[in-house]
Amino acid sequence: MIHIIRRRATKRQMKEMLEVFGTFIKLAVDVRLEVLAGGGELHADCEQALLNDESEQVDIWGADWDPVNQVVTFESLINIRPRQNNRKMEVQDPELRAKIERVVVDLLGGVEYE
Repeated sequence: MIHIIRRRATKRQMKEMLEVFGTFIKLAVDVRLEVLAGGGELHADCEQALLNDESEQVDIWGADWDPVNQVVTFESLINIRPRQNNRKMEVQDPELRAKIERVVVDLLGGVEYE
């Protein structure tokens, strides 16, 4: 189930976002609004949820969250954006990666899910 997370996630939201893959959550992160959508089968599903809300595509980046190890990874098809100087699936700009990680950790870090 996809949730748009604007403030710290609840245990219920974490459990529901983990239903798809069990061990990690696919995310789309809006670095301008500092919100994320998580729990879709594809990063693009999460991206669409944010676009249907109030986000703009240039601000949305794909990532994954591993709640066991509390680790963010930055690889997604939605990250391939030559016009934004990101030519690979992985977010290449270290400053952008830091912003994404901060949003994810602030909203999902340390949240119980079992």
